[in-house]
Amino acid sequence: MNSPQFVVRPFDPARARRVRLFLVMAWLGSLAITAALAAWLVMRHERAQVRGDQPNPEVEALKSRIVVLERSEQVAKAALGELQSTLRDREEEIAGVRADLAFYGRLVGGARREGIAVHALSLQPVPGSQAWNFDVTLTQNFRRGSETRGRLTLSVSGIADDKLVTLAWSDLAGAPESSGIGYAFKYFQQVKGTIMLPAGFEPNRVRALAEGEGGRADQEFPWNEAAKAGETNDVRQ
Repeated sequence: MNSPQFVVRPFDPARARRVRLFLVMAWLGSLAITAALAAWLVMRHERAQVRGDQPNPEVEALKSRIVVLERSEQVAKAALGELQSTLRDREEEIAGVRADLAFYGRLVGGARREGIAVHALSLQPVPGSQAWNFDVTLTQNFRRGSETRGRLTLSVSGIADDKLVTLAWSDLAGAPESSGIGYAFKYFQQVKGTIMLPAGFEPNRVRALAEGEGGRADQEFPWNEAAKAGETNDVRQ
C-alpha cells in the first residue's frame, strides 16, 4: 500500500483577503443582475397595465423581491466598504511590522556588523508656515555597548522658479544649528529638528547625512513618502 502523499503549501493571508474581496464583489454583481431583471419584468407589467391588461400576481411578487434585493445590495455595499477599510488597515499593520522587524534586525545584526545607518525619516508640516519638523532614526551595531557620536544634517532637492535646486543644511536650518544636530547613542536614536523651506519651493527629495565616530551614513528619501510617514507617526501618537 502506498503511503499517503501530503502537500505542504505556504499560507498567504494577503491572497486569502483578495479571494474574500472577490467573492463579495461577485455577490454584489449577482444582486445587481437579479435586481435589473426583476425591474425589467415589473416595467413590462406596468406597460401591460397601461394597455388594460389585468394585474399579474407574479409581477407583484417581483416588486416585493426588488425591494428585498435593493436592501440586500445596500447591506452588501456597506459590508464591502468595511472589508476594504479593514484590508487597508491590515496592509498598513503588516508594513509597520515589517519595518519594525527590519529595525530590530539591524540592531541585533547577528554576525554581520554595520556602522551607523539612517533607518527612517519622517516629516511633519508646521501649520501656518513653511517650516517642517523632522524625525530621523539612526542605528548602529558595529560598536555594541559603546556610544557613537556625530552630527546629522539634511538637504532638500526640488523645484524653484522652474529650475532644479538643492538646498543645503545651511539654507534650511538656523544659525545655532549651522554645523548640524548632534547625536550620541549606543544602539539607536531618533534625532529631531526643524527645517524652513523658502516660499515657492516645491520639494521632491530629502537627504539625511550622519557623520561621526561610527562612520558615515548617507540616505535619500522621496519627500512625499517621508511626509506620509510623518502623518502615520502622528496618528500613532
